[in-house]
Amino acid sequence: MTALPLVFEAPRRGRPPTHLADLDVAARRAAVTDLGLPAFRADQLARQYFGRFEGDPAAMTDLPAAVRDTLAGALLPRLSTEVRSVETDSGTTRKTLWRLHDGALVESVLMRYPARAGSRERITVCISSQAGCGMACPFCATGQGGLTRNLSTAEIVDQVRAAARAAADGVLTGGPGRLSNVVFMGMGEPLANYSRVAATLHRLIDPAPAGFGLSRRSITVSTVGVVPAIGRLADEGLDVTLAVSLHAPDDGLRDTLVPVNTRWKVAEVLAAADDYAARTGRRYSIEYAMIRDINDQPWRADLLGDLLAPRLAHVNLIPLNPTPGSQWDASPIDVEREFVRRLEARGVSVTVRDTRGREIDGACGQLAATP
Repeated sequence: MTALPLVFEAPRRGRPPTHLADLDVAARRAAVTDLGLPAFRADQLARQYFGRFEGDPAAMTDLPAAVRDTLAGALLPRLSTEVRSVETDSGTTRKTLWRLHDGALVESVLMRYPARAGSRERITVCISSQAGCGMACPFCATGQGGLTRNLSTAEIVDQVRAAARAAADGVLTGGPGRLSNVVFMGMGEPLANYSRVAATLHRLIDPAPAGFGLSRRSITVSTVGVVPAIGRLADEGLDVTLAVSLHAPDDGLRDTLVPVNTRWKVAEVLAAADDYAARTGRRYSIEYAMIRDINDQPWRADLLGDLLAPRLAHVNLIPLNPTPGSQWDASPIDVEREFVRRLEARGVSVTVRDTRGREIDGACGQLAATP
């Protein structure tokens, strides 16, 4: 299979209209005063958006109608339109396709994980940071589709707002609930859209009226290993969880599976993740898709274990999810178990991901945003 070229600069298309979520508190207040309204109206608007997950100005009835009309066009333009939503896993997983203002398509996935012994219920949304992806990983449907463009801060944030509203409205089996976790594991490479993703993290973590007030420990940013941006993320001081999509412990194979490895090798990626862990005190996750006869050999498990044993890292094994035209299959269950055993024998913490949304092409590597 011929790999697509890596793309770090997104194509320029029509810029999305400025939205409340693009702006910090000071900029929102300035925008409102420029409209001839008192600054506190910006905080009222933000409390509706971030606190009540309301994106429709007409429903913000604590604001006078004339004020709503003035603010709607300036700070609450429609960013996306739902094309369709499909459900699976007995209604606990819901994938939504969104059409953006310029016709670009992205997907997000909302998932409910019931409470188990020792853990609380979680409602997680997997969000996209780009329309498409330029990293060209050959086993990923998004990567094979190429990159359309970066999403704006507000286009990313609004996926979270819509998910929080859907959870509160009880669209998932189990009734109304509270969105608890956000993972940047949808379409795109988050750290290739760094400035907007960093601004989004502030909106997620900052308390109302600045943002949603989510716990930073409940937010995960995934990357294929854009080394300089991992350092920038550490500089932000937000201490979110870092997930590194490694998929191979050796450079020879990873150059093929994750083409960005031709720029930053395994050792460089792990060193950057180690630095992130040292500066934040947070264990990072190694994402590893199990591909039959490609990266699942016992010696690769041993090599991965030897690499990670001294590190503050956890391995998350992912059964490969099918994608159209893929030449690869998931590893057999006995091979997966042996891989786990060998990692654990070296003292490496490991889990196997509970694959969600496979039947609706909503699982890891399957998002392709087809109309």
